[in-house]
Amino acid sequence: MHKFRGLASGRRSLTAIRRALSSFSTTTTRPLSAHDDQRQKEVLVEGKASARAAILNRPSALNALTTNMAFRLKKLYETWEDNPDIGFVMMKGSGRAFCAGGDVVALYLLLNEGKMEDCKDFFRNLYTFIYVLGTYLKPHFVFLRSPLYFIVLLLYFSKSNPFTLSSSANDLYLNHPMQVAILDGVTMGGGAGVSVPGTFRIATDKTIFATPEVHIGFHPDAGASFYLSHLTGHIGEYLALTGERLNGVDMLAVGLATHYSMRAVRLDWIDERLAKLITDDPSVIDSTLAQYGDLVYPDKTSIIHRLEVIDKCFGHETVEEILDALEVEVATSNQDWCISALKKLKEASPLSLKVSLRSIREGRFQTLDECLVREYRMSLQGISKPVSHDFCEGVRARLVEKDLAPKWDPPTLEKVSKDMVDYYFSPLGEFEPELKLPTHLREAFI
Repeated sequence: MHKFRGLASGRRSLTAIRRALSSFSTTTTRPLSAHDDQRQKEVLVEGKASARAAILNRPSALNALTTNMAFRLKKLYETWEDNPDIGFVMMKGSGRAFCAGGDVVALYLLLNEGKMEDCKDFFRNLYTFIYVLGTYLKPHFVFLRSPLYFIVLLLYFSKSNPFTLSSSANDLYLNHPMQVAILDGVTMGGGAGVSVPGTFRIATDKTIFATPEVHIGFHPDAGASFYLSHLTGHIGEYLALTGERLNGVDMLAVGLATHYSMRAVRLDWIDERLAKLITDDPSVIDSTLAQYGDLVYPDKTSIIHRLEVIDKCFGHETVEEILDALEVEVATSNQDWCISALKKLKEASPLSLKVSLRSIREGRFQTLDECLVREYRMSLQGISKPVSHDFCEGVRARLVEKDLAPKWDPPTLEKVSKDMVDYYFSPLGEFEPELKLPTHLREAFI
């Protein structure tokens, strides 16, 4: 705790200097245009006492993130962090989702119009915000389905002994800055990227988590190569390569969540209680959450019953070996989840599978900022089409024309060369800047 307070003091000194320097610049204000007003409405702000909340507000698009939203979130969070009168921050999603990820349909349209620079701006702003979030000093509450936001503590028991998270998952998140994410609704792709960094991560019976990027010819990004790779065993590879969905109980089981909610009777109480908290002590927040605890038990389809087979199959070195192992497992056990995993692998972009496997494996030995810098490089290489048009083809087939029949290029794993995969990880080039994160001002805690 003393170490945290010391880091916080140093960070506040830096931010004070930044504010002092900015005071020498002059700014002008102008009335908001209708367009500006609409852009601001994509991220609403509400406050109670010493709290502030950012509300993702594109419910018709499941709150899919735009460049404007990422930029606005970054500015809001930096402003709130610098304000000593704000005790903690929250994030909510309007409608039935927290966030379905980045607005890939918008990216698809921009690419078809030749607006590559706009696409770069999207990834640059989103990844930078995620880094700010991952180094944030104030407690951060994310409500992933408004108005149904709710917290309870899950005591997750097997028949005789309490089920505990893996040490790797616990170590990863115990080093986070104090932030809380409440995962109540659709939380996929970039939506996970702007919520997983919380110290306390509360899933509910409405949570749907997935990283399905390989099925649109892309790779799990927005920090996914960092947090997936740090899960126990080879769960990260399993989730990245299959895009399999997890419910709230399974998120808890694998370490993506720390708490779980089943009921919705205390939501207003929790919201009111959190809005009154002014603390940088995680034990205070934890005790607040613990007051609303429930018991829940895993069912027979839970991922905890698959861990041994997942490690056996997804621990192999190559995608081809993983597929072969799953084929054997399906032939011998005929388990539904194995059949589903095998089907999803065969439906995914072969190039994306190989790129994503390497990304997760590299992320296991990298820091958050290193993962984001590499993912930015991979994202730009992936959408620029010099090797493959799989991203545009995947978005077209699944989200635009919805024929669900993408024509992948290359069409098979055998035709994906090492050079193709290497290209995604290669430097962007002499005239293309890499992602620059403010690591000199914000040291990652994770």
